[in-house]
Amino acid sequence: MSAWLVRARLRVLRAVRGPAAHWRTSLQLRVVLTSLLVGFVAVTILGGFVTSRIRDGLVNERISQILRESARGAQDAQDTFNAAGLSSSSGVQQVLYDEPRVLQARGSGRPEVFLFRSPSKSPPVLVNDTATNQDLVVLIGSTMRSAVQSDGAQHWQSVAVPPVRSPGVVVGSAVTIPTAGTYELYFLYDLSPEEASLSLVQRTLGGGAIGLVALLGFLTWLVTRQAVQPVRSAARVAERLADGLLDERMVVRGQDEMATLARSFNAMAESLQDQIRRMASLSRMQQRFVADVSHELRTPLTTIRMAGEVINASRADFDPAVARSAELLTAQIDRFESLLADLLEISRFDAGAAVLDVEEHDIRDIVTRAIDQATPLAESRQVWLGVVFPEERCAADIDPRRIERILRNLLVNAIDHATEGTPVEIVVAADRTSVAVRVLDHGPGMTQDESEHVFDRFWRADPARSRSTGGTGLGLAISLEDARLHGGWLQAWGEPGGGASFRLTLPRRAGIVLTDSPLSLVPESTAPLPQPDEGSRRRVDPAGLPDFDHLEGR
Repeated sequence: MSAWLVRARLRVLRAVRGPAAHWRTSLQLRVVLTSLLVGFVAVTILGGFVTSRIRDGLVNERISQILRESARGAQDAQDTFNAAGLSSSSGVQQVLYDEPRVLQARGSGRPEVFLFRSPSKSPPVLVNDTATNQDLVVLIGSTMRSAVQSDGAQHWQSVAVPPVRSPGVVVGSAVTIPTAGTYELYFLYDLSPEEASLSLVQRTLGGGAIGLVALLGFLTWLVTRQAVQPVRSAARVAERLADGLLDERMVVRGQDEMATLARSFNAMAESLQDQIRRMASLSRMQQRFVADVSHELRTPLTTIRMAGEVINASRADFDPAVARSAELLTAQIDRFESLLADLLEISRFDAGAAVLDVEEHDIRDIVTRAIDQATPLAESRQVWLGVVFPEERCAADIDPRRIERILRNLLVNAIDHATEGTPVEIVVAADRTSVAVRVLDHGPGMTQDESEHVFDRFWRADPARSRSTGGTGLGLAISLEDARLHGGWLQAWGEPGGGASFRLTLPRRAGIVLTDSPLSLVPESTAPLPQPDEGSRRRVDPAGLPDFDHLEGR
C-alpha cells in the first residue's frame, strides 16, 4: 500500500472516530440528535399527510369545477349550433371556427378548445376539424376519443401540457351540428395555477417544519444543558476529589432538584473528607506505632539474642531436653529478628521513606547470587534449580540489594512449595526497554483468587499449613513494594496441580513506563524439565554464570 493511501486511510479513520467518540461521550449530543431525528420524522409524516390532503382537496375541487364548466360549455355550444340554422358548408365552417374561441373566452383559465369530426357515416356537409391551438391536438389520445365516440357522454383524463409538461385535464363530449353530423368537443385545462398554489403550500409547510425542528432542537439542547451541566460539574468535582483535592465542592443554585443534588453531593464529599482524614490519621498513627514498636524492640531483642547465643553455646553441657530448648530458642530469636526487620521495612514503605540506591547491574549476576544463597535450602528439600540465561548482557539501573531480596524471596517461596524431586526453573530475558526474571515451581499451584492475594501481608492460601522455612509472611509483600519502587511489575500466576509462576519485570532505565514484558507470565508448558544426574546437577561457567548440561539451546 502506498504512503498516500495510508495517509488517506488515517485521515478517514480520524474523521470517523472523532464524531463517534464525541457521540459516545456526550449525553447532551445524543439527546439533541435523537430529538432532532424524531422531530424530523414526525414533521415529515405530518407534512406529507397535510400536503396530500391539501393536494387532493385542491385538485378534486378544481376537477369538479372543470367538469361542470365543460358540461355547461358543451350545452352552450349545442344550443348555438341548433339556433344557427346552418345549411351551407361555409356557414358550418364559420361557426366551427368561431365557437371554440367563444367557449375559450367564457371558460375559467382560458382552456384550449378542440372540435373534431366524429368518424361516423359521411354527413351531407363535410367540414374540417378546428382548434384554438393546433400544437396541442396531440394531447387528445385515441383512447379518449374512442370513449367519447362510443357513448357521447362526458369523459376526462389527466395529461402533461407542453412545453414544461405542467399538469392538465382534458374533458370531452359529443355535440351534433345540423347538416354536418356528430362532432367531438374537447376542453384542455392547464392546472399550472393549482400546481403553483400547491408548491407555495409545500414551501410554507417545509419552512415551518424546518423552523419547528430547529426550535425543537434548541429547546432540547437548552433543557438537556440545564440537566447535564450539574452532572458535568459533579464529575469535575469528583475527579478533583479523586486527585486528593478534598476541599472541592459543587456550586448550589436555587431550590430545585439539581440544587438538591448539589447539596447531597457536597454532604457526601464532606463525609468522605472526614472519613479520609480520620483514616489517614489512623494510618499515620498505626505506621508510627509499628515503627516505634519495631525500633523499641531492637534493644531487648539484642539482649535476648546475646543471652540466647550464650545458652546455645553451652547446650552441650545440658541434658537433651534443655539443649533442644536452647536450639529452638535460637531459631525463634532468628525468626523474630527477621520479622522485626521486615516490619521496619514495611513501615518505611508505608511512610514513603524507602529510597533506591540505583546502579547499573547485569541482572544475571544478581540471579546467580540469589541462586547461591538458595542452593542449600533446595538441597535439603531435594529440589534442584534450573536456570536459562540469554547470551547478551542484561544490564539495568537497579538497586542490587532490593532486587536480590526479591529474587531470594521468590526462590525460597518456590522451593518451599515445590514437590520433592521437581525443579524450580529460573528464566531470564531482556528486550530493548526491560529485563525480566521468571521463577516457576511444580508444586500444588494456586487458583486465580489465590494468585490475586498472594502479595497480601501475612496471607496464606492454607492457614493450617506451617511455613517450613520459617518465613514471616511479609516477604512477597516487601518484594512487591521493591518492584514498584523500581517502576516495575511483580506478577503471579498459578494453576491447581500445575505449579506457580512469578515474574519480575524491570525497566532498563529510570523513567521508562513498562507496557510489555520480554517473558510470558504463563509458561509455555507446565511439565517439569528432566532431572539431571548428580554429576551435572549444577556448575559455574568461566564467566561466573550458572550453566546446566541438561538445558540445550538456552
